[in-house]
Amino acid sequence: MNPVLHFSQSYAEARGKFIAAARARHLTVETHVLPERHGINGEALAMDVALLGPPDANAVLVLTSATHGIEGHCGSGAQIGLVHDDAFVRAVQEARVAVLLVHSVNPYGFSYGRRVNEDNVDLNRNFRDFTAPAPANAAYADLHPLLIPETWPPPAENEAAIGAYIATHGERAYQAALTGGQCEFADGLFFCGTHAAWSNRTVRSVLRHHAASRRRVAWIDFHTALGPRGHGEKIYAGYDRPADLARARSWWGADVTSFYDGSSTSAPIAGFITSAAYDECPGAEFTAIALEYGTVPLLQVFQALRADHWLHNHPEAPAARRAPIRQQVRDAFYIDADDWKEQVYAQARDAALAAIKRLARPAT
Repeated sequence: MNPVLHFSQSYAEARGKFIAAARARHLTVETHVLPERHGINGEALAMDVALLGPPDANAVLVLTSATHGIEGHCGSGAQIGLVHDDAFVRAVQEARVAVLLVHSVNPYGFSYGRRVNEDNVDLNRNFRDFTAPAPANAAYADLHPLLIPETWPPPAENEAAIGAYIATHGERAYQAALTGGQCEFADGLFFCGTHAAWSNRTVRSVLRHHAASRRRVAWIDFHTALGPRGHGEKIYAGYDRPADLARARSWWGADVTSFYDGSSTSAPIAGFITSAAYDECPGAEFTAIALEYGTVPLLQVFQALRADHWLHNHPEAPAARRAPIRQQVRDAFYIDADDWKEQVYAQARDAALAAIKRLARPAT
């Protein structure tokens, strides 16, 4: 199988490939349409779900793509490749484990080439308790006026101010300030939202329907843009529970990282998508990672995000300004090269097979 063939140039192409792959395996595709929105070319926007393997299995592996819309180029390719992979499908059937494929959690962002959803919300910060006070992010508040200047490209004094912040506090502190999530600036970066987004509510509904009754639930959420090019960092994606982290490392290897102990390239975050399993599958043994593939250097990624948010806040920008920004963002989150796609798929397959093997064992 040539995994490169399963990656797509657009959301619409990816959705078509996913549905075709599922139907070729005689899987039922469950479609959840994003209401009152259409894609960049007028296409319908939807989260599509398919269940591979025995529906009554005691254990299920959840695979999600496009939590951060544009990152769906990567995750969708991995999902479609796995459905086409005869050896993987045989392993699922022999293990009597179910695989729940949730394609395009954030179809709006995938279609429009944005990381955020239709309301500028970072969905991987949106899965939080909205009855509790919103967490403060004073460091982001200090940076917000600098991050999205009035003009783009930013003036020299703006870049100098951000450079001075990094020189004073360090790149890691800059990353934490930006990516930790913030609930104050709806037009800003990494905005967690003011309520549970459509994608949040829909994912929870899917989990309740397909996973709540299982004894064991594993989850791999596909992401891009942290770490070295093509390397899939296995980032623990559960609550700060040492036993759960230890189990994740026993499944996927000692190189599973965690932002709780500082071993991950990710800064600490809250409201991440996989935390929904604690609410919706409370009786299950739960083990999760985010598989995070590197693309370009981190400061280059942040510059692309700044440009993207500037463009979102300036819809009047001419086409000559819009096109290079759109390409800049795409290049930061998707490497359109065969070797990168092959690396993505090989590591996704290994991680999924490791989870299948462990899920087939008794709960611990």
